[in-house]
Amino acid sequence: MLQIRSTLAAIAACIAVAACAAQVQNKENMLAAAGFTVVPANTPERQTSLASLPPHKFVRQVRNNMVVFIYADPTICDCLYVGNQAAYDRYRSEVFAKNLANEQQLTAQINEMNWGPWGPGWYY
Repeated sequence: MLQIRSTLAAIAACIAVAACAAQVQNKENMLAAAGFTVVPANTPERQTSLASLPPHKFVRQVRNNMVVFIYADPTICDCLYVGNQAAYDRYRSEVFAKNLANEQQLTAQINEMNWGPWGPGWYY
């Protein structure tokens, strides 16, 4: 019984890790589509810089009097995504549109469910 539980826990952990990796990969695809530039951490200096940033979070910096957004990915591509305000705005707009589409799809699925005798509005 203990072996079955540990096996199920290991499977659940693998599924969770795979789901997180897919989510991060999707985010990175959206970053690239929004106009962020991929900068690989292919030197010791870049590796050190990458390690100093919070993983999978945006960092806003000012460089040469311009706002720059940096997204560090030490797990999937071992790189930075660097973009300006316009790229960040495009990314946020895409995230909003994607979330809205997901909500609309979920609402449509709920409305199509067969509620049986409980039908929509049973609580009125």
